[in-house]
Amino acid sequence: MYTYIWNKYLPVIRILLKKSVTGDQLLNLNRDDFERAGTGRKAGYKFTIAYTDGKVSNVISGSDLASHLAAAMLEDDATKTVLRTGQFEVILNTKFQLTIKNTTPQPVTANEIAAVETEQG
Repeated sequence: MYTYIWNKYLPVIRILLKKSVTGDQLLNLNRDDFERAGTGRKAGYKFTIAYTDGKVSNVISGSDLASHLAAAMLEDDATKTVLRTGQFEVILNTKFQLTIKNTTPQPVTANEIAAVETEQG
């Protein structure tokens, strides 16, 4: 039902996934695309998909919109390759804004370890 819409946005989503290393990315979606394809209910237009190592790591089965996006992203080889590089969250809010966050934990540097050891002194 929503797969063809998500496939339209997929090239931009892939670019934003890559850019999310530098900060959260925001994509404004066309509300009409989704309302025409959906049941007319607006309640289902909000979700969060968490990806860890290229797999969905939270429950999204209650939202067709989220399930179809997750499937589209995982069926696209280039997008799946990016998703395997870390942890990401894809969040849709009720204003049809898709936020992409890179939630991969940052490695601790030697300087940070030394600073903590100095503080504990």
